[in-house]
Amino acid sequence: MQALHRIILQVMPACKLWFLDGKNSDNKTVSNPNIGYGFHTIKYADASPAGRQGKTREFYQIGMSANTTGISVYILGIKDKKYLARTYGKKIGKASVGGYCIKFKTLKDINIDILEAAIRYGVEEEH
Repeated sequence: MQALHRIILQVMPACKLWFLDGKNSDNKTVSNPNIGYGFHTIKYADASPAGRQGKTREFYQIGMSANTTGISVYILGIKDKKYLARTYGKKIGKASVGGYCIKFKTLKDINIDILEAAIRYGVEEEH
């Protein structure tokens, strides 16, 4: 996690840091604790639940969390949900690549340069 933190800070040296404990406003655990980097505005779709239609929320752009199966890296703000898997999936190594999440057991299981390229793409895509 520390090595990954250093890699992300190399890509985004002056970014805003987010530290989330995984709890919602009712202090209920809803996710694993995670660290976020940068700034992204989430725009809720018109048909979103809980009356959020048309609303926005500040959040991180790149995130990471540890879980029982390894590490997840989140790359938010990419409009094409198949882009990460199509572009980096076959080159990254032993990882699961989804629409905005790259999951792997340890850094040694993946090509770190490819992960860094995916993070850089996510940062550049947003701006």
